[in-house]
Amino acid sequence: MKARLAVWLRGAGVRRGGKWVLRGVTWQLRPGERWALLGNNGAGKTQLLKLLSGDIWPTPTRAVAAVRTYRAGREALDLRDAKPRIAYLGGERQDKYARYGWNLRVRDVVATGLHRTDLLLAPPTRAEVGKVNSMLRACGIYPLAAREFPSLSYGEKRLTLLARALVQDPDWLLLDEVYNGLDAEYRRRIDFVLQSARARGQSWIATAHRAMDVPRGTRSVIELSGGRIRRLQRLSPKDFARLSAGAAEHPAPLSRRRHDRPRDERRPAVARSRPVLLRLSDVDLYVESRLVLRGVNWQLRRGEHWSVFGANGAGKSSFLKLLYGDLSPALGGKIERAGYPAGAPIFEWKRRVGFVSPELQSLYTLDVEVMELVASGRHSSIGLAAPMTAADVKIARLWLKFFKMLGLAKCRPRELSYGQLRRALIARAMAAEPQLLLLDEPLTGLDPVQRAAMKRFLERLMQREVTIVAAVHHAEDLPRGMTRQLHLHNRHARVEDSHFAT
Repeated sequence: MKARLAVWLRGAGVRRGGKWVLRGVTWQLRPGERWALLGNNGAGKTQLLKLLSGDIWPTPTRAVAAVRTYRAGREALDLRDAKPRIAYLGGERQDKYARYGWNLRVRDVVATGLHRTDLLLAPPTRAEVGKVNSMLRACGIYPLAAREFPSLSYGEKRLTLLARALVQDPDWLLLDEVYNGLDAEYRRRIDFVLQSARARGQSWIATAHRAMDVPRGTRSVIELSGGRIRRLQRLSPKDFARLSAGAAEHPAPLSRRRHDRPRDERRPAVARSRPVLLRLSDVDLYVESRLVLRGVNWQLRRGEHWSVFGANGAGKSSFLKLLYGDLSPALGGKIERAGYPAGAPIFEWKRRVGFVSPELQSLYTLDVEVMELVASGRHSSIGLAAPMTAADVKIARLWLKFFKMLGLAKCRPRELSYGQLRRALIARAMAAEPQLLLLDEPLTGLDPVQRAAMKRFLERLMQREVTIVAAVHHAEDLPRGMTRQLHLHNRHARVEDSHFAT
């Protein structure tokens, strides 16, 4: 049996955009250990994973000689030999496929893990095909082998990339928010796969913001704050309790009948006299020639705020893209948009609708200032084709101030934390002064402090008469003021009783 990899950091730091994102990190990782990596957005968690994997180097300083060493048993390894023993899985890798439009089939995505490349540089050998098929079966996704990666649901994509990481037979798995955006079924499936990895003696480091996002079998915890290690110890029940309390993982039921609510919790229903913004009639929706939704009849009135629930693959993201105009109903169905008769350019509608999704966050990697990022929302573009006008600057400053980001106006997207970039993208959506805001998992990947702040911002937008439709997995991710609920299941959409968020 081969000796597993050990990693040692001593006095390591990383400087990005003129700021220290990690500083003075000393940490020893032994084979067989399983760690939870905690910390708020911007604490340096992802940078620490990249430092361990060898994707970035410690920033040298005159004061401290930073050390990063790798060993297998008694043998010292250089970075070239250590890197194949470490596999990274996180939203950043999943985002690459959307950013570059790669449409590899699932079996080919997994096969790239054997060579640690983004694309296949040569057809896999018979032995490699055997390894790929074996891992696809182990992860329960062998029936998806011939499917193109972009056509998969969010959960299917995450399992595919987990198979890609494991087919390398790594000593260490670096799991960056691996449970983000997943329903209970896909969480269970990933748990099963990780327990098999644990039985093989593989180690992991998993970042988490919620107690439910710490993989079973994790034994130790490291917590970062401001790029420095705050705690390094055995994982305890108090850690789970603190994460659960911060994430509000025990919310009130999603739906309660109106007569069951205490009188002071009842909210007046939106008057039926409010104008209809959108109406779907007998809509069938296909994506990549696959039926996603069938026979949808639904309408959205101004001032209503809808939450959209459903398992991974139920069609939540596709439904929002249909409302936005990126997807169209199949022949026979109809979508009506108030003020935009049939045949009107869809671009005119999109200028009045804000749309923010994790996919947009993955696409926005331009090296521009945050001010320009927000201003581009006025033109529904990724970046600006011309210098900002005085009106662009005025609107961008207004929304940066609203989201408490004016001090970050000159930063670049890569210098922002995950939560800060999400706020910037919602500010960008609001720069067009939309009447409707579509949000796909708006709080995914945010720490408890950022989630609470984002909910307050969304509540203030509701008070400004902005109609919101939000697709979420967790009830605690809903701001107060949500009035209606749509449940997607088995290709159908069902309107459920009005509810309130906590």
